[in-house]
Amino acid sequence: MKPYHNLCLGSGTGAVTGSKMAASFYHSVETMVKVYSIDGVTPVVDPTAFVHPSAVLIGDVIVGPGVYIGPCASLRGDFGRLVIGAGANVQDSCVMHSFPGGDTVVEEDGHIGHGAILHGCRIKRNAMVGMNAVVMDRAVVGESAMVAASAMIRAGMEIPPRTLVAGVPGKVVREMTEKDLAAKRRGTALYQDLARRCLASLRLADALQVADAARERQRLPDLKAFIEFRGGPPSGHS
Repeated sequence: MKPYHNLCLGSGTGAVTGSKMAASFYHSVETMVKVYSIDGVTPVVDPTAFVHPSAVLIGDVIVGPGVYIGPCASLRGDFGRLVIGAGANVQDSCVMHSFPGGDTVVEEDGHIGHGAILHGCRIKRNAMVGMNAVVMDRAVVGESAMVAASAMIRAGMEIPPRTLVAGVPGKVVREMTEKDLAAKRRGTALYQDLARRCLASLRLADALQVADAARERQRLPDLKAFIEFRGGPPSGHS
């Protein structure tokens, strides 16, 4: 297992140099990041990472450069260490935890979809875990592999690199194509950009009462959903 500092201090695609931008954001809203120490151990959040104010980080949690942690995510480092490497994202309502003495690691450019649960496992570089999937203790999701939405990865399973796993329990379905991998990289890049956008412009605001007829839409890169590839999705997109 790589030392945690190699994951968090590396030069991943999500690592950014935005200390002034980050400082401005955190000083603008008093309660933007909730972190809790336990037994004298306090979470570490890189200044270029974004942690939504409704996310909760407890104890031995290490968040690397350019990381995005979404609303209502729960990262409990009260039993074992949690590490989120450079440029990774852990989206809305995800849970990370482990048994005592175990680590839960998302390596560089990892992509963890809405509502997924990671417990004492390792998600390797550029791998993806789909929405509401569960990855159990000592499981390893190989580099650039994908776990489909709602899949259940049993304890100790080792998923080969560049493969798609789906089902309950999870089984290897096929190898990932270059088109699949390119789509995954684009999706992860969107979340890396979202971390920067949130640091720069996310603010508490009063709701408008009426939608303006000329209301603008978000200007974002054109990204096709996985359903548009190969006539069907790999089922992990988020």
